[in-house]
Amino acid sequence: MAQSELGAYLSTRRALVSPGDANLPSVGRRRVPGLRREEVAMLAGVSVDYYVRLEQGRERTPSPQVVGALAAALRLREDDRHHLFRLAGLSPRARAAAVSDRVDLSLRELMAAWPNNPTIVYNRAFDVLASNPIADALFHSWSHSRNLMHIVFTDPLARTFYQDWRDVARNSAAGLRLGYGKAPDDPRIQQVLTELLNSSPEFAELWTRHDAHGKALQSKSFHHRDVGPMTLTMQTFDVRSSPGQELVVYHAEPGSTSAHALALLGSLAASAPQPV
Repeated sequence: MAQSELGAYLSTRRALVSPGDANLPSVGRRRVPGLRREEVAMLAGVSVDYYVRLEQGRERTPSPQVVGALAAALRLREDDRHHLFRLAGLSPRARAAAVSDRVDLSLRELMAAWPNNPTIVYNRAFDVLASNPIADALFHSWSHSRNLMHIVFTDPLARTFYQDWRDVARNSAAGLRLGYGKAPDDPRIQQVLTELLNSSPEFAELWTRHDAHGKALQSKSFHHRDVGPMTLTMQTFDVRSSPGQELVVYHAEPGSTSAHALALLGSLAASAPQPV
């Protein structure tokens, strides 16, 4: 029987936990990274046979108590824990049509009131649904794509635009995995996923890691072709009126060289011709 999404996730999480992390002795040569299956079973209080069946996909309906014990044994963070419960069928999945492409007028007005802070709204597939002028300037008027995943993995300039590209790539793939876990039937997520798997070997490799978490980066370092390098802090908010949408606001440390670069970018955005 083919390994299930649940089994694959357990296997990849197990490989990330060392015996020392779990307060277990590391005795003898270990043929696998991280914990052995029998060690996870012991920590979670289940039989080794049952845990093996979970990883192999022969058991797919663990109880909430077992899933909670496995999450603790594997030292999962909150996003990872929720993802594990979803894969076990123990939390509701979002409907495919739950994410609207419409951004509320009041939110657009709020974004326009932040002319010095790049601000975007995107959906679970990382399509940018709304952006203010300085965000448009930051992302080069979206000349490659209005999908952030496409920008990270298929734009030839991405590795110079994102100075910390490898971290950005890892976190982007994990964010898409989290959205996919919440709404695996969402046709737009499926479309973006298929496109990336077919066009980006780097994404395909990261997808096999089964990382699933929201925005883990608190800052990003950019090298903008017009204003040079800058490091911006990110704040990410769920849009409560439109479940599945997220609002991201960037800002620079006051008085820093990044703040001067961002101010220059704002001036360029303000002087740019506005679309009719």
